[in-house]
Amino acid sequence: MIVFDLRCANAHVFEAWFGSSRDFENQKARGLLACPLCSDRDIAKAVMAPNVGAKGNSRAALPAPAADSTAPTPAAIKAAMAAIAQMQAKALESSTWVGRAFADQARAMHEGSVDQAPIHGEATRDEARALIEDGVPVAPLPLPVVPPETLN
Repeated sequence: MIVFDLRCANAHVFEAWFGSSRDFENQKARGLLACPLCSDRDIAKAVMAPNVGAKGNSRAALPAPAADSTAPTPAAIKAAMAAIAQMQAKALESSTWVGRAFADQARAMHEGSVDQAPIHGEATRDEARALIEDGVPVAPLPLPVVPPETLN
């Protein structure tokens, strides 16, 4: 197996695995490659650093953390994620779960055939893209939402 960094025409870089370089070229020629972020099919290999393994009898030393490092600590990241989860839960308290009917409900509200109300639910990437292209105001939630019927 071989891994390539690939880039779409919209400059999204992603990683993909192939049996060989020939497999990549074959799949590209047949139009089977698509960006996982925007579904663009204009895909090319991105510049990537070579992966040179260390000698079998040596270990790479981990770099020492910089004294003035501004990287967040694991505890700070955990606290930030908890705060985001709490804010999302608070925002969803006044919203109605509509499940897989989200795209239809959002479109109906946008067109005026259903009264405006805060809703949340599930939509495929294609459904969300179509809503956005049609000017329907939607946004993804930062954290996954468990459907109410699956809660204990």
